[in-house]
Amino acid sequence: MTKRKILVTGGAGFIGSHLCRRLLAEGNDVLCVDSLFTGTKDNILDLLDNKRFEFIRHDICEPLTLEVEQIYNLACPASPVHYQFNPVHTTKTSVNGMINMLGLARRTKATILQASTSEVYGDPEIHPQPESYWGRVNPIGPRACYDEGKRCAETLCFDYHRQHKLPVRVVRIFNTYGPNMHPNDGRVVSNFIVQALQNKDITIYGEGSQTRSFQYVDDLVNGMLLLMNNKTGFTGPVNIGNPDEFTIKQLAEKVLELIPGSRSKLVYKELPQDDPRQRQPDIALAKKELGWTPTIKLEEGLRRTIAYFKGVV
Repeated sequence: MTKRKILVTGGAGFIGSHLCRRLLAEGNDVLCVDSLFTGTKDNILDLLDNKRFEFIRHDICEPLTLEVEQIYNLACPASPVHYQFNPVHTTKTSVNGMINMLGLARRTKATILQASTSEVYGDPEIHPQPESYWGRVNPIGPRACYDEGKRCAETLCFDYHRQHKLPVRVVRIFNTYGPNMHPNDGRVVSNFIVQALQNKDITIYGEGSQTRSFQYVDDLVNGMLLLMNNKTGFTGPVNIGNPDEFTIKQLAEKVLELIPGSRSKLVYKELPQDDPRQRQPDIALAKKELGWTPTIKLEEGLRRTIAYFKGVV
């Protein structure tokens, strides 16, 4: 196994902290960069004494000079509550931050992986969504700072790839959950689990008939590593997500089933603007190019996530 010096931006966040652990377990030196806007040092406390791990508090909207061989760019608020809090900064992180990381990759001759999102598909007209689908995004809506920011980041990656021959990788991440999620990030899995553990009403927007496909974080990390280290030069973009589809109401009912004794009740509120009606990945390309498929079913992943939240709420 080749030991590498690897930069993970957003490394103190939910997904980034899991990725840092996995990279360290494989014998790499890991530089974790995070502004701590949504990430937290609590997610990486157990790593700080590791001699092969270094934490740097930094906002990638500002240039960064390091020597690295691989870059995983995960820095960006990823839940509506957080990315709509300061939408201008969200866009800057996706665009200015991407430019800075691509410049760093070009100078160091590093391979860079961009954590894109299923939100590039918007409220899709095609179901499930293949990578060839260009999406249906409202460019001036309240979600556009994230959706269009990530779309622009993909554009920048492929322009650097074509213009400067930079080795890039782009992963489109579908709904992911697991330990280290922020209890108040507004995402549906963490919302439902926290509400059920605290015996609060479980809030469903709309009728709960909109669908999502939920992926456990370990499956995502496996897919990211396969994409980064593939020997064929496959760049993506590639969907990494679990194609098992559930309605939001089904998710709420499953959470209540796994937290016996919860006194929570389901309540319904108005659907937010531009909220997608359905979201399901077509993962044929990931199977073909990476040999990747998810392995952790929703019930098992929820059990692990509930156990984590019992210790933090």
